[in-house]
Amino acid sequence: MAHCILRIALDTPLNAVFDYRWACEPGQEPLVGQLALVPFARREVVGLIVAIAQESEVAEDKLKDALAVRSQLAPLSAQWLALAGFAADYYQRPLGEVALPGLPKNLRVLTTVALDRAIKKLGKLEAPHDPTPAGMPVLNPAQQAAADCIGSATGFQPALLYGVTGSGKTEVYLQACAQVLARDPAAQILILVPEINLTPQLEGNIRARFPGLMLATLHSSLSEGERMLHWLAAHEGKARIVLGTRLSILASLPRLQLIVIDEEHDPSYKQQEGLRYSARDLAVWRAWQLRIPIVLGSATPSLESWHHAQSGRYRLLELRERAVQQAVLPTVKLIDLERDKPRDGLSANLLAALRQRMARGEQSLLFLNRRGYAPVICCESCGWVSECKRCTAHMVLHRPEHRLRCHHCSLELRIPRHCPDCGNVDLQPVGRGTQRIEEALQQMFPEARILRIDADSTRRKGSAQQAFDTVHRGEVDILIGTQMVAKGHDFKKLTLVGILNPDAALFSQDYRASERLFAQLMQVAGRAGRAAQKEGGSPSEVLIQTRYARHPLYGAVVAHDFDHFASALLAERAQADLPPYLFQALLRAEAAELAVALDFLRAARACTAHEGITVNEPIPMSMTRVHNVERAQLLVESASRPALQAFLKEWTAALRALKTRVKWSLEVDPLDI
Repeated sequence: MAHCILRIALDTPLNAVFDYRWACEPGQEPLVGQLALVPFARREVVGLIVAIAQESEVAEDKLKDALAVRSQLAPLSAQWLALAGFAADYYQRPLGEVALPGLPKNLRVLTTVALDRAIKKLGKLEAPHDPTPAGMPVLNPAQQAAADCIGSATGFQPALLYGVTGSGKTEVYLQACAQVLARDPAAQILILVPEINLTPQLEGNIRARFPGLMLATLHSSLSEGERMLHWLAAHEGKARIVLGTRLSILASLPRLQLIVIDEEHDPSYKQQEGLRYSARDLAVWRAWQLRIPIVLGSATPSLESWHHAQSGRYRLLELRERAVQQAVLPTVKLIDLERDKPRDGLSANLLAALRQRMARGEQSLLFLNRRGYAPVICCESCGWVSECKRCTAHMVLHRPEHRLRCHHCSLELRIPRHCPDCGNVDLQPVGRGTQRIEEALQQMFPEARILRIDADSTRRKGSAQQAFDTVHRGEVDILIGTQMVAKGHDFKKLTLVGILNPDAALFSQDYRASERLFAQLMQVAGRAGRAAQKEGGSPSEVLIQTRYARHPLYGAVVAHDFDHFASALLAERAQADLPPYLFQALLRAEAAELAVALDFLRAARACTAHEGITVNEPIPMSMTRVHNVERAQLLVESASRPALQAFLKEWTAALRALKTRVKWSLEVDPLDI
């Protein structure tokens, strides 16, 4: 019987790996990258074998025996372990907190039944391996040049595919994939999208184009059994194309040859809980690690990616025209609300445009990135407003459900019959959400087929796709939606987009707000006029209701001028020493009392020398209280990424040594400050 020491990473905040004894027959030794069941504290947990040794520094009487090794599963590759190790180092988290959550939950449970069942089911599935594409449309010259550049690339070659909305970026991806698969039929390709509701349409396009290949999808809406099966298909190399959201960047793909990041600018690629990683940034590192090409596509690239393209770090590929002949970019017009006073949130010009589209059998989209009926209700007698008892936020009125709801802690209350402070029964909604706009439109256009798509109307699994299918079938005259409808969807009959209440972002304290607003407006504007204009049909149009019609951001949107807008923003960022010219990390602290959180951050600021690193004063977070927890933050900055990383490594060790009951977390490259 052979004996060895298994060094195992566990999903725990402790920044260490743990030694366990293992005995087995000669020739049946475990392998690095396999999973093992071990006792930990008073539980039995699954961990990842990251090393095998003959001796341990742990005293013999304190060593515990591993209980089982998942030998039926092929080990995770050295490249995958290196990816997890890089993410752990860069984002300052223990290896186990990165590696284990990146695996399907059914791989991390105590029983092997689910794993055995999934392996058996996968074995019965026929893995088609014919990479011959079907129905390859002819590309225009710009598309063909981009597809050839991506498809023929060898080694690490990052490319930024900048294409206006409707320019055919998806077709470029698919034809580049076809070239990679023609060159290596065993190759795997990873395609990332920012949101789950974008996967069905792209999945359908991929299946139609590559009917002879297995496609795996990975996102959080899958059941655990589905996610296990799809992950195994990717892990064993049977799935040639893997489509997923940000979590799929940590999928095991032993034959990965190309990575595609669609809508690369989208903040959804940044995980905002637990391991706060950027899937886009990890994808670039993974492509560099494997020496493979990667393409980042967007109609409104992030300033970081645009800066890399302008400096030559990324190759810039451009699609300046729409792919469909006679499909042109919509005309963007501003409606000055100081002159055209709105009725129920809708101006006369916008209402007239809606009537014209309905008369012509065309579809319209009203975009309002605020769900619910109204952001708040108030008492006009004493000034009371519906504030959340647990958060520094207002309770949003959801009138159809007869509820006030906090969108931060999910607290729900009945709508009060009278003011809690003065007893006044005349409580008024203030502002407008998608539900209130829907109600107003139903009264103004009783004959119209109106559909609202937001997080409230699509809570049930599959309901979002059903709603989008209804729009695609032409069974909707007016679509009302939040950011769920703003990108990736190809509505053939939609010729009018109305944008309501975008002005709030103009005055945000977040320096990224203008970049995000511009991207959001350009993306939602791009839903209009994607099909060829019919003879005698109305040209596609975007109407933006604003009280600040002379703001330069709106001028850039009207001109469809991303280049100059991005250049101006980059110049501002350079002058103000902000990313991408500076590198940041954010330490957050949570406690029952704000003073306790701030005291911890002051101690954190003083616990490590930081020469050459700017460590700012601690301040309360803009949303100070959430679910009765007080929150504060401390921003760290440096002009050097390596210098910041070296400081963070030392600082994190010092923070772990501080004796505190404060819950704290460190985020590298934060998006929300």
